[in-house]
Amino acid sequence: MALRVGVVGGGQLARMMIAPAEELGIEIRVLAETEGMSAALAATAVGDYRDADTVLRFARDVDVLTFDHEHVPQDVLAALVDAGVAVHPGPAPLAVAQDKLVMRARMAELGMPQPDWAAVSDQAALQEFLDAHGGRAVVKTPRGGYDGKGVRVVSAATEADDWFTALAEDAGGGALLVEELVDFTRELAQQVARRPSGEVRAYPLVATTQRDGVCAEVIAPAPRAGERLERAAAQIGVAVAEGLGVTGMLAVELFETSDERILINELAMRPHNSGHWTQDGAVTSQFEQHLRAVLDLPLGSTDAIAPWSVMINILGGPAEGGLTERFAPAMAAHPTAKIHTYGKDPRPGRKVGHVNVSGDDLDDVVYEGRAAAAFFA
Repeated sequence: MALRVGVVGGGQLARMMIAPAEELGIEIRVLAETEGMSAALAATAVGDYRDADTVLRFARDVDVLTFDHEHVPQDVLAALVDAGVAVHPGPAPLAVAQDKLVMRARMAELGMPQPDWAAVSDQAALQEFLDAHGGRAVVKTPRGGYDGKGVRVVSAATEADDWFTALAEDAGGGALLVEELVDFTRELAQQVARRPSGEVRAYPLVATTQRDGVCAEVIAPAPRAGERLERAAAQIGVAVAEGLGVTGMLAVELFETSDERILINELAMRPHNSGHWTQDGAVTSQFEQHLRAVLDLPLGSTDAIAPWSVMINILGGPAEGGLTERFAPAMAAHPTAKIHTYGKDPRPGRKVGHVNVSGDDLDDVVYEGRAAAAFFA
């Protein structure tokens, strides 16, 4: 009988697990939020991931349950574990990914490098932090933010009043996360895979470029990184994976500072945008690796297959028409480009696909990737 993996969430990350699952002979099943999502090809159920009975029914006939996102509530995760479902990553590490305040506290416990931070419940506490950190800081909602949402730079405590009001109206109360405004020179990302029996593998460190809070480009390996930086980032990634007990793929988003430190910005416990280059640029893609890891199979090589790889996101898509009519001209002009689309309708700012290119010359690889992606703008 084939191994069966259930994925909660029907987005593009679940979609990109389908091909490696087929290649390995793994039966993949998806619980999609609605009909017609990116992973519709493997959507065996449609329902609310926040409802324990729905998820339990879906998980009944799979060997392991994993996720396309980190938003499944803790009570649902606990019900799955109580029912004997193998859940990877488990509730404890997912709690860290779900709440940025929990994440910061756990990173501090593990001794990981990170920005100065505080939990603030009112305007006075935020102003105190601002006064101690040069008058500007980053405020984040602890839960639910992604792709730049739930994040704002403030220079006065009054600029977060609407969020404090929302907290006060929430019966659960709570606090906002405030962080020092890091003087960083660039953003990096470290992917790590870990299986339940403990094997860990790190991918090459990559450089990421964000536009309007959304990842736009990734270069692997990170240019001008050097052996010391690469080793430090890999050590951080492995330490976080082991310290939190992560199973599956982990992405550690990092700041490289002007004084040559690296600080943890965010964590993601699933395949991640910064690892899409591995589909065509690494021996084992992050999507195959995630399946191997959650099934506790031996992990594949994380080596790059070329000196350089680039991933360019297709954001928004064409203002008129669809993506498919752009395939032929893009492919004809850039035969080395690998084009991936997600079955999504174009919409401003939406991630609708990406382009991967690998090769020997960084300038050529970046040019080919950007030029191919431009056909879909």
